[in-house]
Order: sequence, then structure tokens, then C-alpha cells
Amino acid sequence: MPEDLLHPAHQTKEANQMNVDLTLISERLKNSRENLEYSLSEVSNACGIVSERLTELELGSSAPTGDEILILASLYKCDFLQLLDEKRPAPSSLTEVLFRRFGNTFNKQDRRSVQEFLYFCQCENELETILKRKKTKPDFIWTGDFFKKHGADAASWLRKYLGIPSNSVQRDIYSDFREIGIHIFRRKLSNSEISGLYIQDPIAGHCILINYNEDIYRQRFSVAHEVAHSIFDSKEKVRVTYDIGSTKYSKKDLIEIRANSFASNYLMPPAMLRSISHWDQNTIVHWAQQFRVSTSALSKALKDEGIITPQQADALKIARVANSEKVDPEAPQNLTKLQRERRTNLLEKGLSDYYVSLCCEAHENNLISTHRLCELLGVELQDLSEIGKLFGWTIKHGF
Repeated sequence: MPEDLLHPAHQTKEANQMNVDLTLISERLKNSRENLEYSLSEVSNACGIVSERLTELELGSSAPTGDEILILASLYKCDFLQLLDEKRPAPSSLTEVLFRRFGNTFNKQDRRSVQEFLYFCQCENELETILKRKKTKPDFIWTGDFFKKHGADAASWLRKYLGIPSNSVQRDIYSDFREIGIHIFRRKLSNSEISGLYIQDPIAGHCILINYNEDIYRQRFSVAHEVAHSIFDSKEKVRVTYDIGSTKYSKKDLIEIRANSFASNYLMPPAMLRSISHWDQNTIVHWAQQFRVSTSALSKALKDEGIITPQQADALKIARVANSEKVDPEAPQNLTKLQRERRTNLLEKGLSDYYVSLCCEAHENNLISTHRLCELLGVELQDLSEIGKLFGWTIKHGF
């Protein structure tokens, strides 16, 4: 039988060879629980380990069994070796920094969503490795202190790097950015003030999470904005972007201005904007639909390029593209209404089209078992067939 390269059993030998450090294990178990705001009773109810036993493990007075580690790693959304191996970063190594730095931005539901997002990024990284699809992000060199120009230059550079003509509109920018090694997931967050966040994960690398509660076109702008942070601000390790209407958003933040400049220039190439001779409400709705951006973003881009006046921008941004006309590239119109609803439901939970396709490919090539496939997708066995139908693949239950 082929070897499941991502299953915990594949790593058993490595785990057995490690010296058991009860202090390390106890600290990581406790930090993981507290970081995700689980009470002992919640953990006990979720995984069937009594509270007294959990306390023993967190005090380091007793060694956990293999099953206990696997169960708790599953609940805390991490690789079980991250709870055992001092050479690997702790599951909460960056989320703890994120949650401490941004205070009450993340409630416990969103904390758990962010942790699962990072776990998906790490799994995606491993899947790309075993499938030999690993990519790297090229470096962009910038000089001077003109932040808006940094963003515009980086957008032009990346479009050229990816071979995108200056007069071309990119329909699926998620695929663009995955081509340069960025892990991108979208999922619903309960805090509507969050547009997106960027994390430089020690295992997966560049990771971006976009709030799926946002408008579909706003999500496109948000992901391009976060990509700019991956280009310019990765040394910060973590960064949260707030909705422009949030009280936490500062119009004087040069780093955010640079990221907005990158997003605007990448999505709406200035050469294309200057080639259009006339702008009215009908025109701006048409081109907002073509660029897959809001009329507000397009009006601002036109104003920044000096193509229209501020007064014209204020008048034009009032027009709107109907929500029914907006297309999500990961829930395309060639699907039936029911299929789109189910695909959207997966996206809301953080399962991207790309990630699911990697899982499918690894399974079809006998690199992971059906059991591991369920773990990677976070679903029960009986749900696999439905997911398979959505993505056009058949589950091999025998492996």
C-alpha cells in the first residue's frame, strides 16, 4: 500500500526518536488552549479527555499518550509535532503575537478561525512540496521614501514578472498571487472591521486571510493590498488591515497608503484608465465590472491619475454594480445555483478551490489516504462524496 506522506503515522519514527520534554509539551498545550480561549471544560467536552487529566498534562506532571496528543492537536488546529518538538515553532508562536498586538480585534471565534487558517496554509505548503508544486516569491527592490510610487512600481513589476500585458484585466488574481508562493484563504470572520491579515509563518511562509464577509469585489482589492504587505512589510511578521470605514483605519498610515497604491495599480493599470476617453455613471459601472472593483475604488484611481476631478469622482462613485452581476472566480457562473451555494459555503469556511484541488490531486496519486483527506478538509467521510461532485473527482475509499 502506498505511504501516506502527510499522515501522522508517517512521522511516528521521527516522534519516537525525540526526547520527551514534559515542560515543553505542557507549556505548548496550555498556551494553545489559552490562545484560542478554550476553557478546560470546553476542551474536555470537545475531545473526551477529563478536565483533571488536561490539568495534569498542562502542569507537566504526566506524559500525554499518543492518542491524546493527536486529539488535542486536532482541536487546536496544528501539526501534532508542533506540540512535541522544540525544533518546530509552537502552534501559538505567531497567533499569540497577533492577538496580543491587536487587542480585542479577535474574539474567540475569530481566533480559532485564524489558527485554522494557518493550519491550512501549512498543510497547503506540505501538499505543494509532495506534489512538486512549490513556488517562491521573487524579491522586489525599492528605493526612496515615496510610498505611493513604491506601490505603483511594485504593481507594474509584478504584472511584468507574471507576463500580464498592460492592457489586460486579471479575472482571477487569487491564482496570480498563488503563482508567487503566497498562501491565500478566504473565510467569514465575525469582526466586520477586519478586511484581511498577513502573517509571515515560519513553516508556510507568506499567508493571507481575507474576510469573506466583505463584498466580492472588495475582497479582490483586499487580497492585492495584503500582497503588498508581503512584498514590503514581511519583517513585521503579522499585520491586520481594517475596513476603510473602521475607526481603526488611519488615512495617514503610509504603509497602508502604499498597499492601496499597489492594489489599485495592479487591478486597474493606469495605461488602461488613460485609454478611456469619457467617463459618466454608465461608463464607470461598465468598467468597474470589467476591472472587478467597486465604483468607489475606480473613481479614486481615476482621480489619482488626474483623469477626472475630485468633484467628478464624488459624483461617479455613487453608481453601483449590482451584486447579482458580480462574479467570484472560485464560484463561477458555469456551476448550477446549488453548486455555487455549496462552493460558497466551502469558501466561507476557508476551503479554497486551489487547496481542495491539491488535496484531491494528492489523494488521486496515492500520496495521502482517504482518512487524511478528511482531516485536511476538516470533514467527515460521508461529506467527501458531495465535495467530490463539486470539484469533479471521485473518492477512492479503499486507500
